[in-house]
Amino acid sequence: MSTATEHLHPLFDKQGNTNDADRLKEAVSSFLTDFGTTTAVHLEACVHCGLCAQACHFHLATGDAKYTPILKLEPLRRAYQREASAFSPWLKKLGWYKEPSIEDLERWQELVYDSCNMCGRCTVACPMGIDIAELVRDTRHGMYKAGLLPERMALMDRTAQQWNSTATPGEDLPDILAEVSKEHGVAIPCDLASADILVTAAPAELGEHTKAMADAAKILNQSGVRWTMHQEGFDASNIGFNNGDIALQEKLTRALIDTAVKIGAHTVLLPECGHAYGAARWEAAKWYGKALPVRVIHMTEFLDEMLANGKIKVNKIKHTATFHDPCQIVRRGGLEAAARRVLSQLGLELVELESHGTTGFCCGGGGGVVSNQRAAPLRHKVFAMKQAQVEATGTQHFVTSCGQCRITLEMGAKNANWDKKVDSLLEMVADNMVL
Repeated sequence: MSTATEHLHPLFDKQGNTNDADRLKEAVSSFLTDFGTTTAVHLEACVHCGLCAQACHFHLATGDAKYTPILKLEPLRRAYQREASAFSPWLKKLGWYKEPSIEDLERWQELVYDSCNMCGRCTVACPMGIDIAELVRDTRHGMYKAGLLPERMALMDRTAQQWNSTATPGEDLPDILAEVSKEHGVAIPCDLASADILVTAAPAELGEHTKAMADAAKILNQSGVRWTMHQEGFDASNIGFNNGDIALQEKLTRALIDTAVKIGAHTVLLPECGHAYGAARWEAAKWYGKALPVRVIHMTEFLDEMLANGKIKVNKIKHTATFHDPCQIVRRGGLEAAARRVLSQLGLELVELESHGTTGFCCGGGGGVVSNQRAAPLRHKVFAMKQAQVEATGTQHFVTSCGQCRITLEMGAKNANWDKKVDSLLEMVADNMVL
């Protein structure tokens, strides 16, 4: 039975005026569209060993079995078994697998949007190689089609559909960059007809974290590369990637790649943003059906390369530091060593967290969870785990290479009255660069 609190604050939202029967039809239809050989193998492979539960920070932080990662796939699994598995005709006839109900989907909205960052730690832990994080994305696609995603994430989706950005219309970008340029005293080229590198941003860099944008410009200018930002393709955060809005994900990705091609750029430089890396670096090619015409790299890769070839030089800090590995950049993106090479160039003595690299814990806000206000209590419980690991290192600096992680960790620190600053890898390089 639902409590009074649950009745007043249901952990699901509905978008639009579609009736429940049609919502359910849209969700199941989407599930069926997403089923393929890989999905089938993954859904059939689970041996119910429970190792994914021991890998999930939401399960570990709460002790609640409902946050077991594989359980989050239950509506998808039931739809598969009933409609697409090898024995589906017999299973339906015997009534062994009922079609997911609208009530099921409403309950599961919390599990796939509030308590999953799609961080992939459960994927790494699974002995059967099931990519649970990717299957959660498939589930989110069905939930999006049914209009069953959290209101704040839906608002960001609608904004991005209109503007190609959750931050600002493209036509306002030149004025925003001019203000950032004036405030920080650094040249930021915009809308150049040709350039070698198209530089993109995360929404926060155009708002409360303008220092990150200015520091990126400072480093790019020092390195001597020919670069520009462009109002036709500048926001790399890609809310469609998180929401399950596949059409929007493609639209936002194409805006970046097509703009780079238009100006003759050979490289798209992504900001300190994890999901930007997942969406543009690893998934962009599927929209084109061939190898991309441009190189897509993360800011961490750019810093690593510029320091390695001597295009920029930095003073040695000679402090101790620990590093938070952003999930989409490190575990699912492969940039574990690059960030550590940059830290070494800065003269920082690295003291690793107890859980680091490909087994590091998520910040708790990835996958759009940080934008979902109702998930804040869960995020704070997860943050306590990260806080304890950072404190155990006793280091002077706590560094990360994802702006969204930084925002989440700062929110967690504020809630916990923790005075540890979260440093941006990019900003540390800029602050210590030899001019």
